Amino acid sequence: MQSPLFSHTEQQTQDRYAIQNPQLLRVSLTGHEDVLARKGAMVAYQGLMDFDGEYRSQGQRRARANTGEGLDLMRVSGQGTVYLANLAQYIHVVDVDREGMTVDSSYVLALDSSLHTEVIAVDSQYGISGSGKYQLNISGSGKVALMTSGQPLMMQVTPEKYVNVDADAIVAWSSSLRVQMQAQTHSSGVFRRRGNTGEGWELSFLGQGFALVQPSEVMPPQNAQIGQGARAQFGVGQQGSHGQNQNNAWS
Repeated sequence: MQSPLFSHTEQQTQDRYAIQNPQLLRVSLTGHEDVLARKGAMVAYQGLMDFDGEYRSQGQRRARANTGEGLDLMRVSGQGTVYLANLAQYIHVVDVDREGMTVDSSYVLALDSSLHTEVIAVDSQYGISGSGKYQLNISGSGKVALMTSGQPLMMQVTPEKYVNVDADAIVAWSSSLRVQMQAQTHSSGVFRRRGNTGEGWELSFLGQGFALVQPSEVMPPQNAQIGQGARAQFGVGQQGSHGQNQNNAWS
């Protein structure tokens, strides 16, 4: 049998995390350190591997219930190679150091088990109850695999040049940055979009670090449901995002 498909072979590398292709992650395990991955993200593996649900403490469960932010993870252990992917999103490996990283948990594919995570709040500068945004803070030393819808943009933030990002397009940023959540309108109209521009909440970043932005303001359906109306409008129904996500197949 012959086909151009045979050019898509395994990456030969000693690296623990390797991008097999832009939408597929290869993780090598030697039996010494586990990897935590998004539940259901395994597409293939080789070797002797175990997949177990990751225990969440009472505090983590409470934070998830109150904020909606958190990670649904499985623990992958053993010796071998595991391949991870999620809805054909683009994958990027980031080294987390002392600076730390803040990320929307929806964009985390995998991370080293040695890293520490906690839910934090990004408050609205208007101080309006319920208008804040919760994110996941990742600290320690290790690697995190992030996902984006399309190829992302890495924006440098400096004391001389602050950056504003749409709250629905931001993926991650340096934990050292100062963040304000704001709507570019007067305070009496913060709950509605600006005129007919379609623009609303933004995050403003100040300090020294980076902000990672994806070229999309709509997440692929994480828990797809068949239906129409509001569900379809937000990409989780039969019609998808304005008819572009037929039968929940993200494109």
